Amino acid sequence: MSNGNGVTATLSDVADSVKEKAAEIGGAVASKAGATVAKAKKAAGKARKTVKADIAKAKKAVAKKTAPAKKAVKKAVAKAKKKLAAASASAKKEAIALQKKVAGKKKPAAKKAAKKVAKKPAAKKAAAKKATTKKVARKAVAKKAPAKKAARKVAKKAPARKAVKKVAKKAAKKTGSGK
Repeated sequence: MSNGNGVTATLSDVADSVKEKAAEIGGAVASKAGATVAKAKKAAGKARKTVKADIAKAKKAVAKKTAPAKKAVKKAVAKAKKKLAAASASAKKEAIALQKKVAGKKKPAAKKAAKKVAKKPAAKKAAAKKATTKKVARKAVAKKAPAKKAARKVAKKAPARKAVKKVAKKAAKKTGSGK
């Protein structure tokens, strides 16, 4: 019989060859995996660049399209503001002018009313000669005060109504001719 050296040598050779093959296969798998990972990284990098470029293009396109619209909106807003400011200024001027006209008309109306009130008590005095002078004076004073107040109220209301109507007519003309 043999001492078994041949069997051990054969087993040892087989183990070495399996070890080498395993190392070769492992190396091949690692290199393939590394290559695949590298390819995947490259693809991901290209995809990122492409997406960034597409986003930049889209932003530029949107900016180009919206720029004229922004300018148009700004112009429209500026025009509207100017028109409103002009309308406000003219309305204020009209209001001041109307206030001056109303103030000018109030004084003569009040004077006329006062003259009418002064005439009425004089006529009543002539008609009531039998009454004592104190009673007549009291009646005249008592009737003068309400008459003056009423005359003032009428004087205030009438020109104010006319002024409001005039302003309304002017505003209607302006809006009609402005369109």
